[in-house]
Amino acid sequence: MTQRLYYHDAFLYDFEAEVCEVVPASGAERRAGVVLGRTAFYPSSGGQVYDMGWLATTGEQRHRVVEVGEREDGSVVHYLEAGEPLGVGTLVRGTVDAERRRDHMQQHSGQHVLSAAFVRLFQMPTASFHMGEEYCSIDLATDALGAEQVVAAERLANEVIAENREVAVRFVTRSEAESLGLRKIPPTERDELRLVEIADFDLCACGGTHVANTGQIGSVLLRKTERVRQGWRVEFVCGIRAVASARADFTALSEAAGLFSSKLGETPQLVRKMQDEARALRKENEDLLEQLAEAEARRLLAEAVEVGGSKRVVQAYSDRGLGFVKMVAQRVVRLDANVVALLAASTPTPALVFAQSAGLGGDMGALVKSTLSALGGRGGGAKDFAQGGLPAGADTEAALARALTGLSG
Repeated sequence: MTQRLYYHDAFLYDFEAEVCEVVPASGAERRAGVVLGRTAFYPSSGGQVYDMGWLATTGEQRHRVVEVGEREDGSVVHYLEAGEPLGVGTLVRGTVDAERRRDHMQQHSGQHVLSAAFVRLFQMPTASFHMGEEYCSIDLATDALGAEQVVAAERLANEVIAENREVAVRFVTRSEAESLGLRKIPPTERDELRLVEIADFDLCACGGTHVANTGQIGSVLLRKTERVRQGWRVEFVCGIRAVASARADFTALSEAAGLFSSKLGETPQLVRKMQDEARALRKENEDLLEQLAEAEARRLLAEAVEVGGSKRVVQAYSDRGLGFVKMVAQRVVRLDANVVALLAASTPTPALVFAQSAGLGGDMGALVKSTLSALGGRGGGAKDFAQGGLPAGADTEAALARALTGLSG
C-alpha cells in the first residue's frame, strides 16, 4: 500500500520516494507506470481528478506523470509519458503540478461548502460529485430546485468562504464517525475514516485534497442547473476558474452589447425582442412560401398533360430546395383527385419527389427506388408519396425522364 502524503499536507508539492514496482504497458494501458512507496500525487477518486507533474532521478532524468490511478490493494500508480523506464529501487524526486493541485483544492473544497449550504438551507443532500477540466457539478437528491434556492445556496456558500473558516483534517474510527453527525458516511468497510471539517459548518468523510481555510477557495459561482435521473444537477466553478468564467461571460456580453449599441443590462431584453421579430418573420415567410406553393401547384395542374386517364405533372426546379418541392407535390395531389406528380429539386443537393392522388394504381415508393438505384441515389416511401436523393451534380431532368418512362411502362 502506498503512503499517501497528501492525506496530511495538501500543500506538499515536492517529495522523495523509492520505486517499489514497475507496471509495464499492456493492451489495455499503453503507458508504463510506477508504484512508489510514498507519494504526494493524488489519484482519481471520489469525483476528484488526478494530479500531474514530474518524477526526477538523481541524475536529473525527468519523467512526466500524465495520470495517476489507484488499485484495489491501495497502491497508487503513476503513469508516465514514453521515455527511459524507471527500475525498482530507483530513488526519485516527485514534483506535483502546483497550479493544477491548487485548482483542484479550490473546486473540491468549494463543493463541500456548496453541498453543505444546500443541506443547511433546503435539506437537499448531494448524491454525487464530478470534477471536470472546465466545470464541476453536484447531483442533488431532490425532486424540485428553484432559481431562488440556487441563488440562496450560492450566497451562503460565498459568505462561508468570505469568513475564512478553518478547514481541518482528522482521522477517526468508523464507530466514532457515526456519532459525530457527518453530512454523509461513505459505504466503506475501512475502520478508519478521514474527515474534512469546515469550522461550524460542515463535517464530511473525504480522501481528497483541500484548502486550509475557506478564504483560499476564493468564490463559488453556480453556472447551470438541469434535471437528471437522480434529481437536479448543479454546475459550478470556484476560485480562479470562477474569475476566468466571469471574465469570459463579461467579454461575451460586452461584445453583444456593442453589437446592439446598448448597455450590458439592456442586452437580454434586446435579444428577446430580436427573437420575437425573427419568429414573426419566419412565420410570415412560411405563410408566403405556402401561398407560393399553392399558386405553383395550380399552375402545374393547369399545364398538366393527361396520359392514360390521369394527369401528369413533371417539373424540375433549379433554384428551389426539397422543402418547397415537397409542399408543391402535396398540394398538387390535394387539388386534383386524378394526378401523378414527378418533381425534382436541385438545392442544396439533387432530390426527387413523386406523389399521386389517393386511389390511383401507381406505386411512387417503387418508382423512386427504381429510378434512384439506376442513377446511384437512394430513397423510398409509401405508395402515394416518396422521395430520395441523387448524387451531387446529377441531371434532375434526365432523372425525371427516366421516371416518366418507368411510369408509362
